Amino acid sequence: MDNFDLYARFYDLDFGDRDDDLLLIQEFAARCGPPILELACGTGRALLPLARAGYQVTGVDLSAAMLEIARHKVAAAGLADRVTLVQQDMRQLALEGRFSLAFITFNSFAHLLTTDDQLAALTRIRAHLHPGGLLLLDLFNPDLVLLLEARGQVVLDRVMTDPDTGHRLIRFHTQTVDLGRQILHVTFIVDEVDGQGGVRRTLFPFSMRYLFRGELELLLRHAGFELEALYGSYDLEEFSGESERMIAVARQPG
Repeated sequence: MDNFDLYARFYDLDFGDRDDDLLLIQEFAARCGPPILELACGTGRALLPLARAGYQVTGVDLSAAMLEIARHKVAAAGLADRVTLVQQDMRQLALEGRFSLAFITFNSFAHLLTTDDQLAALTRIRAHLHPGGLLLLDLFNPDLVLLLEARGQVVLDRVMTDPDTGHRLIRFHTQTVDLGRQILHVTFIVDEVDGQGGVRRTLFPFSMRYLFRGELELLLRHAGFELEALYGSYDLEEFSGESERMIAVARQPG
């Protein structure tokens, strides 16, 4: 899996204001009740609103740097009594207790690059759910046209300002695709420009294995889940080939 320690200091500046999935997560939290488990929780973007709403939440991530940022945010918000943060690999998940809801946001499951890794993670997650508990899995729906255009071009994404240093941050990305293995190779390029015009470049390469609908359904079935629904947006629109998202709701039937 990818080493997100490399990108941790930029993550909130880049994605911290992303909130289009939060209402959906909160609605499922209200349906299932506590305790709640987030896998690949990162710096706590989705976890903190649940804790503020009164839920007991456990966040698991492989990146020590991401979790350190999350811990500071949890402490600053006075939510340490509601949040447990654990550094673990979701493929080898071993926590005390079971949960009513588990969720993985924003394509994070796609960082598992083999079928064995995906099945291992799903199996361990199912083992940590109460009977009838739900897994909410949020992935992008592969667009073949866009994938075929991924030929290594360098694309400007956004320009930001680091509030701690005042430095200008310019983020680019480049991506290529291995169609045979269904893996998208991406590199984020962040140029940090200081007040004297000096530039420091950070490269963050990572890979994602995209899934198609039938493949996802089979993975969930083999891991022991029952697929309850498949949606194409955070508004719970019916999934179709044109959907941007592929959001699976799977039940622990045990």
